[in-house]
Amino acid sequence: MTYKVGFIGGGNMASALIGGLLARGWSPDRLWVADPELDTLERHRSLAVHTTESNARLVASVDVVVLAVKPQMMAEVLPPLADMVRSHQPLLLSVAAGISTSLLRQWSAAEQLIRAMPNTPALVQCGASAYYAAPGTDDTSLLRVQEILSAVGLALPVESEEQIDAVTALSGSGPAYFFFLMEAMQLAALKLGLNEQTARALTLQTAAGAAQIALRAEENVTELRRRVTSPGGTTAAAISVFEKAQWQRTVEEAMQAAYLRSQSLGNEGGNR
Repeated sequence: MTYKVGFIGGGNMASALIGGLLARGWSPDRLWVADPELDTLERHRSLAVHTTESNARLVASVDVVVLAVKPQMMAEVLPPLADMVRSHQPLLLSVAAGISTSLLRQWSAAEQLIRAMPNTPALVQCGASAYYAAPGTDDTSLLRVQEILSAVGLALPVESEEQIDAVTALSGSGPAYFFFLMEAMQLAALKLGLNEQTARALTLQTAAGAAQIALRAEENVTELRRRVTSPGGTTAAAISVFEKAQWQRTVEEAMQAAYLRSQSLGNEGGNR
């Protein structure tokens, strides 16, 4: 059965998912966007998708509603739609960090409800997403979410809602960690005498190449690191500095902070 998907909030994630679905051959007629910003609607209208300023009209027109607004806005957006959701019963797919399915169900009266965490590489159809289905969500809804999220990259189910907060700390925030490392590498290369263009090009290609090797290899990343770390060599000298700085512990503490922040966003939303 052909189904329609609507996005409440027309920002980057909605744009990424719409772009991925269109690239997969979806008809623009199957896609809707609701947003209060006229410029945002105009940008999506250029893709020939349906646009509206009315969230209620969107809910009444589609089978899947993607909640792509900021977490802090969810408590304002959903309650006015509860009657429409209750009568029409679309699948709600939330991509907002931290907001639990129990709160989403409380605010929306949705029976079919899935919480997902995509990441920004979805903008180039190279995303990594995970999703959790609230109790009562059926197989049809799961298949639809898998299709929507996989249009922009990898999409995996998780077994518990707590794991979504872990996913937020890993792949949700993860692109920024790699950007942070690449930024540091480029700055260090400049201090070692390379020009900015060369430092940038070599850093980005090295990151892309390392990722491709890891994706294609049967070995885990620990073994891959060992293979390029010859005893007494240049890489070993660099790795020893990371180890002395307790790099792995720093990464663990950073991800724990992101995990706790994801949980606190849900608490903040519930206390509005």
